[in-house]
Amino acid sequence: MSEEAASIEPPFAGLKVLEFANILAGPAVGQFCAELGATVVKVEHPSGGDPTRGWRLTTEGADAVSAYFSSVNRGKHSIALDFRRDAQRVQQLVGWADVVIVGFKPGDEVKFGLDYDHVRNKNPGLIYLQLTAYGTADARPGFDAILQAESGFTFLNGEATGNAVKMPVALIDLLAAHQLKEGLLLALLKRAKSGRGSYVATSLMRSAVASLANQATNYLVAETVPQRMGSEHPNIVPYGTIFETADGGAVVLAVGTEPQFSALLDVLKSPQLLDDPRYVSNADRVAHRDELNAELAALFRARRQDDLLEALHAAKVPAGRLNDMAEVFVEPEARAQLFDDGRGIRSLALVGDFEGAVDLKAAPRLDADRDTVLAMIEETH
Repeated sequence: MSEEAASIEPPFAGLKVLEFANILAGPAVGQFCAELGATVVKVEHPSGGDPTRGWRLTTEGADAVSAYFSSVNRGKHSIALDFRRDAQRVQQLVGWADVVIVGFKPGDEVKFGLDYDHVRNKNPGLIYLQLTAYGTADARPGFDAILQAESGFTFLNGEATGNAVKMPVALIDLLAAHQLKEGLLLALLKRAKSGRGSYVATSLMRSAVASLANQATNYLVAETVPQRMGSEHPNIVPYGTIFETADGGAVVLAVGTEPQFSALLDVLKSPQLLDDPRYVSNADRVAHRDELNAELAALFRARRQDDLLEALHAAKVPAGRLNDMAEVFVEPEARAQLFDDGRGIRSLALVGDFEGAVDLKAAPRLDADRDTVLAMIEETH
């Protein structure tokens, strides 16, 4: 980070955020706030803390702060408190905070005296962000794998002739985190205008359904129940299709317009396919998906990956490599998304006319910041 950038006050400087949330979605909101300069206090149970502290790969040491926990908990202060035994301390922290992130099972927030109706009486300007699995009236616990299944994502994911497969990241948690981030920004705007706090809630299920996009409207509008198609797209061909190359590489296509399809055939030196009545329009190609993919596969197998990608990019045909994680972080845009130590990914992926996003220290050990947090409470009181 340059000296000039370091001297700019972050957008959330002075904002005090209290996190009563574990796993991924709620903590992702907390780290987002920290990246923008907020002071974020994560309250964890004294017995083990956030469960993701124990979600280690076999390659991680038993004493290490886990990679999973580190993914969304950088830059925070950790304090271990029992909600019953340390109730007074917890309530003091609520009085200190501008924003509270709550990820309790519905009903537990009332049991702990941390529901919005209770805490706003002590702190009228408080912004209260609540995350549940299925809404506040349903106390079922929710984990991303279950929500992927129940919201339709898992059914759609996988090869047409194979089993349904969940996605390899906790996508629903991340979608819910983005919903809460948007809600936080709306609440901050409201508070800036009126001085009043807000109650903002979302559920994993609502966040998932809000993100079904064209797959949902294919059902709601076209009355077609979407099926598994591997990497294929139900509405566009060839889009998402993975083709093997002569040197064992793979190329992914995303051809969404007629000029792009024409340019693809020029690169592949197969203009005759452009005149084939089966492939004249996207609608024709969707109807004859298998035939076209077979013809393109043969053409791709005759070309080397690097040479072919260079030609496709020059012709402005959307195409890319099939990268593993090590290959991802060779890409300049991917490297730019890392914290300065190279051991974590920023959640804020924006550039433009705003300044002040900060580099964050590594995720804390459990209760590492007790003295610091207690001192902050004392300053407030």
